Amino acid sequence: MKDYVATFHTHLSALLSFQALQGQGVAARMMPVPRELSSSCGTCVRYTADGDRRDLLDRDCEAVYACGPDGYTCLFATEDP
Repeated sequence: MKDYVATFHTHLSALLSFQALQGQGVAARMMPVPRELSSSCGTCVRYTADGDRRDLLDRDCEAVYACGPDGYTCLFATEDP
């Protein structure tokens, strides 16, 4: 299991993704975006899963980062909608 942070273009997208992750039994929490990362809405979802679970994230997901001892590694990023 790894920790991930997903950032979003809107607060609603973060909420929908949080609910989808929890609905599938993935441990998740909404929180402010860490300073090292950027987000249009300022809210992210941090979760622990076997994979990045992009399939459960809202289509307005901005980026997905793997959390590690040396910081964050970007796994996926989109252009602004």
